[in-house]
Amino acid sequence: MVIDIVTVVPDLLSGSFSHSIMKRAQDKGLLKVNVINLREYTTYPRAQVDDYPFGGGAGMVLMIEPLVNAIESLQKSTVYDEVIFLSPDGKKFNQKMANSLSLKNNLLLICGHYKGIDQRFRDHFVTQEISIGDYVLSGGELAAAVLTDSIGRLIPGVLNDETSALSDSFQDNLLAPPVYTRPEEFRGWKVPEILMSGNHKLIEEWRYTQSLERTTERRPDLLD
Repeated sequence: MVIDIVTVVPDLLSGSFSHSIMKRAQDKGLLKVNVINLREYTTYPRAQVDDYPFGGGAGMVLMIEPLVNAIESLQKSTVYDEVIFLSPDGKKFNQKMANSLSLKNNLLLICGHYKGIDQRFRDHFVTQEISIGDYVLSGGELAAAVLTDSIGRLIPGVLNDETSALSDSFQDNLLAPPVYTRPEEFRGWKVPEILMSGNHKLIEEWRYTQSLERTTERRPDLLD
């Protein structure tokens, strides 16, 4: 899979994919992440990519011309399955969307900045608009990192144990059950005996019950 990320501030993403699972995914050749500087595609002096909004108002807006220059240049060598704009007014990102996007070959993520991007680019080039939550960030870079990590870890072969992702929270609309590791007892706090029983059928039943109870208590909306 290839994920291209267009941004005004590439330094914000410089370390996001250089460690842990994302680094291993790239080292294995399963994922390639390209961070693209939008300023390289402007024809304006001093690498300008933004301007004041028509009609007045506070803030700056990313201009359409550099964005179109960037995407049309990238499309000469890559056919994108989705062109995604990270925006607080997009569809809220969830595990189902991550699963779906992980099956794609090429994704282009557009990071907004300042007050957003020219609407004409959204109208004519963007195929999906995604939000990672009901709050506002300074730009789409952190959201792009979240999407890339969430999607990338689902690519077959990225995780050492591929079944691990299947037991993550939200995969079956349930939160994950509590987990424990050594030592078996610490300061008198003991691991539940069922987990030490070796009876895998009972352990799975216990984990399902714990997931259901935790979801009912913390995220009852998932059960709806």
